[in-house]
Amino acid sequence: MTIFSYADSPLSIFPPVLAITLAIISRRVLLSLGAGIIAGGLLICNFSVLDAAKYIGATVTGLFWSNGNINTWNIYILLFLILLGLMTAVMTVSGSAKAFAQWAQKRVNNRRDVKLLTMMLGIVIFIDDYFNSLVVGSVARPLTDRYHISRAKLAYILDSTAAPVCVISPVSSWGAYIIALIGGILTRHGIHNMSYLGAFATMIPMNFYAIFSLLLLFCVCMFGLDVGSMKLHELNAQRGELYDPIKGIPPGSIAELPEEQNGKASGLFFPIGVLVLATVSFMILTGSQQLHSDHLTFSLIRAFEKTNVSLSLVLGSIVGLSVALWFAIRQKMPKHKICLSLMDGFKSMLPALYILVFAWTISGIIGQLNTGKYMASLASSNIHFSLLPAAMFVLAGITSFATGTSWGTFGIMLPIAADMSMGTHVSMMLPMLASVLSGSVFGDHCSPISDTTILSSTGASCHHIDHVTTQLPYALMSATITMFGYLVLGLTESVTWGIATCCVLFIGLVAILRYKASKP
Repeated sequence: MTIFSYADSPLSIFPPVLAITLAIISRRVLLSLGAGIIAGGLLICNFSVLDAAKYIGATVTGLFWSNGNINTWNIYILLFLILLGLMTAVMTVSGSAKAFAQWAQKRVNNRRDVKLLTMMLGIVIFIDDYFNSLVVGSVARPLTDRYHISRAKLAYILDSTAAPVCVISPVSSWGAYIIALIGGILTRHGIHNMSYLGAFATMIPMNFYAIFSLLLLFCVCMFGLDVGSMKLHELNAQRGELYDPIKGIPPGSIAELPEEQNGKASGLFFPIGVLVLATVSFMILTGSQQLHSDHLTFSLIRAFEKTNVSLSLVLGSIVGLSVALWFAIRQKMPKHKICLSLMDGFKSMLPALYILVFAWTISGIIGQLNTGKYMASLASSNIHFSLLPAAMFVLAGITSFATGTSWGTFGIMLPIAADMSMGTHVSMMLPMLASVLSGSVFGDHCSPISDTTILSSTGASCHHIDHVTTQLPYALMSATITMFGYLVLGLTESVTWGIATCCVLFIGLVAILRYKASKP
């Protein structure tokens, strides 16, 4: 079999571009991803149909079994999705979700407060982006539904508090991964006058996209700044249409099973609370066990760096599901209803599982084509150093958008950004690294093939393409502000001036959006 004929070439970007374009035009995600997968397989196998079919089959198999070993990461993530679907279904059918919505309704006064509460939950639960999107979605959805907030708005809130919060939080799966990458970069370049954690902390105020996407989300929730198709979704929601029924039932939705009337809000509070505590505990435990095996001293940051995230999510969700079932049994919920809710919870997650497997498959094929490396090679050494932070932001955004992965873009682009800064202007290293982090999250927010975007849609029970198209204008607004901030930062070599520029532009943007929102 001839492979890699078109790797590292301009054609390597064709499969993701095809998948993304078809997804936006046809709004059929699986069909679009499938077309991208087939196109990538044909490119890799030099247009041999038989070889491409074998290669795609091997790629899918490799998602679960590779080199004689089970691929535990992917399997655990799928299990986590299923377990959370079961848990959500039990809490819904038991009446606990409805009771929580009624309890919360007495404590929040309007739609604005519900959106702000959901945003606050997204910021507080910052351990992992998958965990954030699915858990906060399960908690907030009964309340946002009751106040007629569209599923698209909920998905936007989930997605805009997942990656942006995780990427600036050192005590998270993202933070630990980024600190480990930064540590390798600093060591390789012989920079020993700053700690890895210190470098990460210094970069937090330079991560303009994460900061201003969160601020924009706050203003959207506070002032109702609905633009583009989001405005239409919100108007439809206020008429009782939370999602587009023409497209069918979105992933993560629980069927209209009869709810118990004696449910209590504690039946949702306690399982979710136990789920969060158990997951964090297992993350620390698995991390500390790995530190012990590596004969390293324990610290919380190191534990998160070494933790087994996917296993911790599964173990935590098993504990959470057990507590949810205990509450259902305690309120004497009939056994046949428990079984029906579990079956329905499983079925509700199947569309998300299919999309995620397809997204992983195309991501693997894109990796074999070296699409990310080709995108990174577009960074020319002829660019003046003052323009490099803005250039790296744009390039990282395009790479993340095309590949559908922030973490993969971090791994590819951070070393390149460091090498370029060492060859031009060493003092610009941290700003350039921060611009890569910003650009990666921006591209991830826009990409229909991003797993984080898929899981935010699932957590909100929103049609995936509806989430992508309604979030895109806000992501582009934050990205535009960010790019100008990095241009000023590069020209002045001052983070303060960069932030000041972003602040001025942000205030102007919000003023314009508020003016437009006030017009009939």
